[in-house]
Amino acid sequence: METLDYIGPLSLVPATVAIVLAFLTRNTVFSLGVACLAGVLVAGEGLMGFPNLLTSALGNTDFSWILLLELFIGVLLAFFQRTGAILNFAQFIERRSMTRIRVQLIAWFMGMFVYFSDYFSPLFVGATMRTLSDRFKISREKLAYICDSTSAPVSILVPITGWAVLVAGLTIGMGPIETAGDAMSVFIVSIPFNIYALLAVAMVGLIAASIVPDFGPMKKAEARAQNENKVLADGAQPLMGEELTNIETFPGIKTSLFWNFVFPVIIVIGFAVGSVVVTGSAKPMESFLLAAVVAGIIMRIQGVPLNEIINTAMTGIKGIMPAVIILALAYSLNDLSAAMNTAGYIISVTGSWLTPSLLPMLAFLLTGIIAFSTGTSWGTYAIMIPIAVPLAFSFSGNEVDTVVYATIAAVSGGGVFGDHCSPLSDTSILASTGAASDHIDHVKTQMPYAAVVGLISIVVYLLIGWSI
Repeated sequence: METLDYIGPLSLVPATVAIVLAFLTRNTVFSLGVACLAGVLVAGEGLMGFPNLLTSALGNTDFSWILLLELFIGVLLAFFQRTGAILNFAQFIERRSMTRIRVQLIAWFMGMFVYFSDYFSPLFVGATMRTLSDRFKISREKLAYICDSTSAPVSILVPITGWAVLVAGLTIGMGPIETAGDAMSVFIVSIPFNIYALLAVAMVGLIAASIVPDFGPMKKAEARAQNENKVLADGAQPLMGEELTNIETFPGIKTSLFWNFVFPVIIVIGFAVGSVVVTGSAKPMESFLLAAVVAGIIMRIQGVPLNEIINTAMTGIKGIMPAVIILALAYSLNDLSAAMNTAGYIISVTGSWLTPSLLPMLAFLLTGIIAFSTGTSWGTYAIMIPIAVPLAFSFSGNEVDTVVYATIAAVSGGGVFGDHCSPLSDTSILASTGAASDHIDHVKTQMPYAAVVGLISIVVYLLIGWSI
């Protein structure tokens, strides 16, 4: 969609409508659809602006990539379930004297281990651990929280991920940062200042281990799961179709935990990490395509008929469609927000507050607000880093010092913070999908945890600013 003339506060209408309706109606598809329609009407595009928005926002390689990634993930998960691979994995883990705490800690560890892709991590951890977490009466909201808070927060802390490359790359040419090597070196030193991401990951471990007790809506969700044996709330709409969650194991064949589960996972991880080494960027979509093909070949060798393999793949695609539809509408809303310059308006009304001592805190808070409103961390980084980092260098005398490190880290963590609180966030949508949780229930239960960590981050950035 083409950039519109300045419309000021009206640029907040689409995101506001989406967020308010999402919490009021608990129907994400309806909320996003109405928000997109309201946005094109406010923009003066008329009713035909809605299909035009969908065409421009979705008819590009970016959305095609995420669409194919989701479809291949759906196929692979369906293969896992049809061969009984996930059930075999759950039984393997359960034989190790599992408890509710141990199951949650395993999910936490798995989320940190699969760090190279924030798209793969929540889907893999959720789908893999869902059977086991259901058996130990862990609410789907809790599983979605673990998936969500060990995906993007970990990805932004590891220097070899796409998140790190993006943030570092945006700083090239600022101050004394002249090369990609300089940028990555500065990013690495800034990691200890990324308070939100570090605390978000640690918080999951503390909650999982019951060192920090559950509170807020999550406490009620966990009590419901344990006392009423309901991992989902009454009326919940899991963000994964029943076609995918209710697949039964194919009868009459002998499956293998290694060949039907571990080996495809090794392919995904090995190919993605190997592509980073060889090409400098992870290839998660290609990784899942290769793993799905190999898993299908293994099923055929084990005696599963070809028609059954194809039908299972189609079932996986059907099951993943609820998430695809929501992602499509979220992408459209993000495109609309960019055209209406929502982020630019937010910056224009807050930019006068920036001072050296307040810069890290305000950079974190402002980045969080923009990410919350738009549902995208990466788009927010592209907006905020060119604004906040040059300001930091102007305050530091063009030297790389604490204010620069803290500002880069504050922007990095702020994007994740905004995502964790927003029903529009793609990573939160994927966490709900992997855990087969109601998306709004996931956001409502995660938000208090994110808010606590966000508040601590604000205080720490204020202390850092005052010490500069």
